[in-house]
Amino acid sequence: MIRPTVTALLLASLATAPLAAQDQEIKPPQPRQEKAVFEFDDGDRVVLLGNTVFEREQRYGCFEPRLALALGDTKITVRNLAWSADTVFGHARSYFGPPEEGLQRLTGHLDLLKPSVVMLCYGSEFAFEKLGGLPDFLTGYRTLLELIRKHAPGTRIIIVSPPPLETLPPPLPDQTDANKSLSSFRDALRKFSASQNTWFIDLFELMGGVPKPGSPAKPLTENGVHYTLEGYDKIATKLVEGLGLTLPTLTPAEIEPIRRDVVAKDQLFFNRWRPQNETYLFGFRKHEQGQNAKEIPMFDPLIEQADRRIEAAKANLLQSKKRL
Repeated sequence: MIRPTVTALLLASLATAPLAAQDQEIKPPQPRQEKAVFEFDDGDRVVLLGNTVFEREQRYGCFEPRLALALGDTKITVRNLAWSADTVFGHARSYFGPPEEGLQRLTGHLDLLKPSVVMLCYGSEFAFEKLGGLPDFLTGYRTLLELIRKHAPGTRIIIVSPPPLETLPPPLPDQTDANKSLSSFRDALRKFSASQNTWFIDLFELMGGVPKPGSPAKPLTENGVHYTLEGYDKIATKLVEGLGLTLPTLTPAEIEPIRRDVVAKDQLFFNRWRPQNETYLFGFRKHEQGQNAKEIPMFDPLIEQADRRIEAAKANLLQSKKRL
């Protein structure tokens, strides 16, 4: 008797589980991923959405400079709405209420930003959880995509698979089994992405796939899970590659001034959409300090100024390379 593989079972469940909600789906726009390169338009607002993998990117500011440089004269802006430990159901965003509260908060941020491109990276938890929860996850993912398309009509969506984990020396754990689970999850996510007419980036494979046994000579993570600056340098380069774009030949020193500007801008934006005293400004204690909520939109012109600095620095760098 031939037994189906775990991946085959997962893909079979993916193919059948969502059919019940098909009639209620918002019809996705026609895909643009049939082409070899993801097409960005001048003025695109790119929003990063996901869990820890994307949230920590704002610490390092590696992706936006490389994306902007790869796009040349095409101007874009990037906003990071990722939230550590978040799920497609909105768990981490919900604060004191149910997950639905988290999705309501996300809806408000989408209405504020009006993105034209959304890049999502969810599902890292499947490295450690049983894959039996995959059908529910994919149903939740579909609901999330429908929410995005409802509140930002015409948005082009990019789904990114989580990157692999690293096995570092003891006492840190061996991540072999976790990476096998991520590999199976990636296979299902690829099929789901195709069913939703979204662009898919296989970051798991681009970052090396299932690692060879043993510890890497030059680790890219702090603890096997959380990537370092060097790790995000590589992730950013691979994301650009996964979009079919080509990054100009530049040294890290040449990119560094733009990276610093991006980190400063991301910090401003973080304080705009996730102020540390949000409970006092907008929540159940706003009767104490709610009068200060009017200061939050004052971040907007500062963020726009930072965008202009980033664009000017990019243009100057590309122009200087042309003169050489």
